[in-house]
Amino acid sequence: MIRKKILLSLASLVLFAVAGGAVFLLLAFLYLSNNLPSVEQIASRQIDQSTKIYDREGNTLLYEVSGGEKRTVIPLEEIPQFVKDATIAIEDENFYEEAGVNWRAILRAFLTNLIHGRIVQGGSTITQQLAKNAFLSPERTVTRKIREWILASQLSRNYSKDEILGFYLNEIPYGPTAYGIESASKTFFGKSASELNLAEAALLAALPRAPSYYSPHGNHRDELLNRQKFTLRKMRETGKIDPQQLEEALGTALTFQPPGQAIIAPHFTLSVQDYLVSRYGEDLVRTGGLKVKTTLNLELQALAERAVREGAEKNQELYQGYNAALVAQDPKTGQILALVGSRDYFASSSLPEGCIPGNNCKFEPNFSVATQGFRQPGSALKPFAYLTAFQKGYTPDTVVFDVPTEFVANNPQCPAAPNYLEEETTPCFHPENFDERFRGPVSFRRGLAQSINVPSVKALYLAGLVDTLGTLKNFGITSLVDPSRYGLSLVLGGGEVKLIELVGAYAALAQEGARHAQATILEVKDSAGRILESYHDSESVAADAGDVRLVNDILTDLDERSGLFQGSLALTVFPDREVALKTGTSNDYRDAWALGYTPSLAVGVWAGNNDNAPMQRRGSSILAAIPIWSAFMKEALPKFPADTFLRPSPATAQKPVLRGEYLSGGEAHSILFHVDRRNPEGPPPQNPAEDPQFSNWEEGVRRWVSENPGAGGETMRGTPGAPQIDLHEPKPGISLGNNPVQVRATMRASAPLSRIRVLFNGEPLQEFRGPYAANHEFVWIFSPRSTLLQNELVIEATDDRNRTGSARSILFK
Repeated sequence: MIRKKILLSLASLVLFAVAGGAVFLLLAFLYLSNNLPSVEQIASRQIDQSTKIYDREGNTLLYEVSGGEKRTVIPLEEIPQFVKDATIAIEDENFYEEAGVNWRAILRAFLTNLIHGRIVQGGSTITQQLAKNAFLSPERTVTRKIREWILASQLSRNYSKDEILGFYLNEIPYGPTAYGIESASKTFFGKSASELNLAEAALLAALPRAPSYYSPHGNHRDELLNRQKFTLRKMRETGKIDPQQLEEALGTALTFQPPGQAIIAPHFTLSVQDYLVSRYGEDLVRTGGLKVKTTLNLELQALAERAVREGAEKNQELYQGYNAALVAQDPKTGQILALVGSRDYFASSSLPEGCIPGNNCKFEPNFSVATQGFRQPGSALKPFAYLTAFQKGYTPDTVVFDVPTEFVANNPQCPAAPNYLEEETTPCFHPENFDERFRGPVSFRRGLAQSINVPSVKALYLAGLVDTLGTLKNFGITSLVDPSRYGLSLVLGGGEVKLIELVGAYAALAQEGARHAQATILEVKDSAGRILESYHDSESVAADAGDVRLVNDILTDLDERSGLFQGSLALTVFPDREVALKTGTSNDYRDAWALGYTPSLAVGVWAGNNDNAPMQRRGSSILAAIPIWSAFMKEALPKFPADTFLRPSPATAQKPVLRGEYLSGGEAHSILFHVDRRNPEGPPPQNPAEDPQFSNWEEGVRRWVSENPGAGGETMRGTPGAPQIDLHEPKPGISLGNNPVQVRATMRASAPLSRIRVLFNGEPLQEFRGPYAANHEFVWIFSPRSTLLQNELVIEATDDRNRTGSARSILFK
């Protein structure tokens, strides 16, 4: 009896709980269904607000992520079957079999997202997407999701699948202003939806998942094309197309219409848009009415765009270098003031013949080299190797020998005395200098200021590769993560970096090692005026100020810089301004760099070709990048304070060799004879030969001493002790015009000169037979018979021991 009463009581409780739960669910359903739009409202839609991106003053509109919903409603019958099939294949392949909500897909997405700890998969059907986009807000909440399910179920009960698909294809956004398939087709392909081919239909079907991110006018076209290919293969898997149609569509070239909506500073603005989407989500950025104030200085941006466009046009004509990019940053705040990712974002007529963007063109208008391109930096990383060496106790006066040196030790394939006239054999590494000369003893100051390769590789070895990479990481370079890939070639262009990160690193040098995180946004407000985020300076210490001052002192040293720039020095000098400068040129002139800064402005320029094709006619950084950088700096610097750099403290190294006294007992040795590179300020090594580089470095010094008894001098590659030539006139970079050209040069040799030759564009102009004194002043005047846009004048001097030295100068028409 008692047991029966207990069972009845439990049953009553269960029934009460079930009834209570049912009542709760009913009330929740009624609550969430309250104020839901009726399905009859499918003919109308809510008004979305576009996100507006402004310059730093907040007055000039750079871009509207959605500048208005352009829509033309067309009947489902006029929409090609390709479009319908592609959309279903990529968005909801079970559309015709399922209800408005696919609970299995929702559960699968929930578990996947739970495993990954973030949203990596969605479970929305086409019907749910229609409900969300047509009637609901973009907020990400549980209640909004439940309301989406309820409305999708109502749509499924009241409309056929074809009607829902028609509503969807006319409602869904395909881009910032392109709503509906007809608008999308005209926006991106310039044709009606009824004229779309299979390849175009698959591409448009790939857009709705993230219209701004995948936009053909944006920075992620490659990802869009991959998604298009995925859509086509899904159509084949579901039997909507046959293998031949698949192959034809995959091979169809796509030609996009240029952006129809005005956009200012497009590469900068689109990078801001990418950030907003990653931070706030695609839907909120497209329809949430955000107001964004950026860091862009419109006046500097205009100067940058002109300098890049004009410089790249000149480089194309002279060196077949089609593209360039520029980034300007405020070193004191990290704010990006100007950013140009290519010579012309809107270019079409200036593309190389036969070039289709995305297919290895020399010039990709939409691709931002500034923010997306990984390029070899040439010598642009050298300052950070020297900085690391300074941190360990070396000084600007420390001397290493600029002599032929093999850096691959203990390898029979790589002799200690390399022959530079023979093709280098892998895995040997014996770099030469830009001017093909070796100078003997060279200070760290001169090695960095004149970007001399052999001393810089030795500085990197002394500083340590891993420690130098650590320094670069501290300065904001994130792409150099594998030391085994670079080795000692790091300071000659090993590895790849982004221009924007390199500018950030040099900006930290400008602030004596204080690195301010880069920023492109000053403020973001929502549609109600509430501040969602605002700029806050984020500062970290990348290096000690005292060590950085040594680098700044070297890079601002005009006397030392002149040895590298010669006739182009004027492009690096600005009245009443102290400007630090470093250049870089990668192998075969594929990349040309110029990085310069004051305490108030850091500017970097890259020049080259998108497809990594080399520039011609020795299109180095001095010829291809410096003119662009100089043109911008000349106009920009007057807008900033005339700040100067603090001078470094005098070197206090106790060891004579660290102060530049490289002779010991009247003998010359490599620096490894005097220091343990792991502890340069400590006692000298008991057995220098334990260092794997010692033998090769010492052999180079020994040969130099034997060939240059009693004095140090420059030698030509492959011809030790060759005559040296200082070419005074004509100055590099001058325009020839129609006037006679005076050649004036000072020649110094250890033996009498037997012959002097003058060549113009590779052709002999005149040969002078000696004998001439070992120290000879050469003067000659000639009138060129014909000139090119760029011309090369070469002077050769041969002594009576048949050793030849040369000097060259680049001259313009």
